[in-house]
Amino acid sequence: MSKTFLILGALNTLLCIALGAFGAHGLKRMLSADMLSVYHTAVQYHFYHAFGIIIIGLLLLHFPKSRLMTISGWLMMVGIVLFSFSLYALSITEMRGLGMITPFGGVSFLTAWALLAYAIWADK
Repeated sequence: MSKTFLILGALNTLLCIALGAFGAHGLKRMLSADMLSVYHTAVQYHFYHAFGIIIIGLLLLHFPKSRLMTISGWLMMVGIVLFSFSLYALSITEMRGLGMITPFGGVSFLTAWALLAYAIWADK
């Protein structure tokens, strides 16, 4: 499972760089300042959690049987999809209803980090 999260983390980081560059160069003139800020937030949290997934992949080398760390990694992936991708879509389409999905991603992120801390503390 460690290798899976290392690959997912690396691919998500690659995607962050591509989406960040696209936002900075391709969307700069197309989006309002407000929507560009929303897009930037999506990239920023995407980056944080791509690195979080890499950290989990590395931790799983030391805790290979940790079910809780594995769940934490998948929750970070779910969070990226629900939080960042809903904000990417919201910023480009300005469909405000997409913002209703974003908090579920935020809860996924919070749960993932809490679960990771518990897994390390409890050695589970």
